[in-house]
Amino acid sequence: MDRREHLKLLLAGSLGAGLVSATSCSEADRAVSEQIIAENTYGRTPEEVAHNQKLQAGVFFTDFERRTVGVLADIIIPADEESPGAVEAGVPDFIEFMMKDIPSMQVPMRGGLMWLNNQSNSRFGSDFVDASSGDQLRLIDDVAYPDTATPEMGYGVRFFNSLRNLVSTGFFTSEPGIAYLGYVGNRANVWDGVPEEVLRKHGFAYDRKILDESVKPADRGRLAEWDENGNLLP
Repeated sequence: MDRREHLKLLLAGSLGAGLVSATSCSEADRAVSEQIIAENTYGRTPEEVAHNQKLQAGVFFTDFERRTVGVLADIIIPADEESPGAVEAGVPDFIEFMMKDIPSMQVPMRGGLMWLNNQSNSRFGSDFVDASSGDQLRLIDDVAYPDTATPEMGYGVRFFNSLRNLVSTGFFTSEPGIAYLGYVGNRANVWDGVPEEVLRKHGFAYDRKILDESVKPADRGRLAEWDENGNLLP
């Protein structure tokens, strides 16, 4: 199983409830929605909008740190024939925002990047971003698997675990990441009651009244209507 498929299986269940789905709408509605989302106002209070704008106006990563995060992100989720890699999906922007939104993450992130570059310089004579792809992967292999990592790699393991979580979350909540998962959002479902074989297995059965009142295939898609007294119309 490759890295992308492993992450897909790992995250498919946990992210589904929080992802934004695309629904059918008019071109005018879509244009308005895109403008709202672009302005970071969708579903947010004025205070939240001001908070986000303040964070986005600041900068956490240096250019060098940003390059390093980009290399690491594409190692974790590289581009393939199905979708772009983490960098093209905007994951470094997501991580930048998270560093400013949760300040307690800043020291571990910056310290982890320093640790990585110290290791790279010590072993390969160059910063991580300037090392060969083979050397980069050799170093990452030493911290990517906690069960087999040596004790001296402990700091790097913790850093890489945190970074991998951020990269995965950023990618699989991006537009190409959602498309890669095949997530389609909430869809109308059809319920025909408990299957007859299941009912029989447990010694139960629907009576005709329940079937006639509650399971009506012909009424699928019909909106319920009530009279002025709150009674459901037939």
